[in-house]
Amino acid sequence: MPAIPYITDQDIAAEKVPADLVTAIRARRANGALLNLDRMLLHSPPIARGWNIFLGAIRRDLSLSPTLRELAICAIAKLNRAEYEWTQHAPIFLAEGGRQSQLDRLMSINTAHIDETEFNRVERATLNLTREMTLSVDVNVATREEIRAVLSDAEVVELVGVIATYNLVWRFVVARGVGAE
Repeated sequence: MPAIPYITDQDIAAEKVPADLVTAIRARRANGALLNLDRMLLHSPPIARGWNIFLGAIRRDLSLSPTLRELAICAIAKLNRAEYEWTQHAPIFLAEGGRQSQLDRLMSINTAHIDETEFNRVERATLNLTREMTLSVDVNVATREEIRAVLSDAEVVELVGVIATYNLVWRFVVARGVGAE
């Protein structure tokens, strides 16, 4: 249980948070239901509003393949032992064209980036970049060259943005004790 309680439906009905913001967040969610993450963020409407706009763009406006985006997010979840993110994003990865065998291989996250059976060159480069950015922040030259060889400049920028963003998400979730719905 988080130290700060989640914003409840009663809080929303009592207009303790801006109604337009709640509506905007619900519109971004597949079933319109607020996640516990949303209910925590709503304690600060400016943070919740910025988060919703930024994460909405990350999730729907990029030229980067949604499968690569979700592969990176799932890898971040495993690298950080962030079960909340895994629970949220593993089904999305599958819906975007990823395979269950790839998710299974991510259970051994420290070697998944070299698995030529489960992952193609672009996916391995994505996993390697994700691993380096998540574990040490610094990215070695060979990894930078490999990702540039397989993705466009825009896709590289977007992938780096996804990796940075979902490491931020994880840190917020853990620091606030946000649990699964």
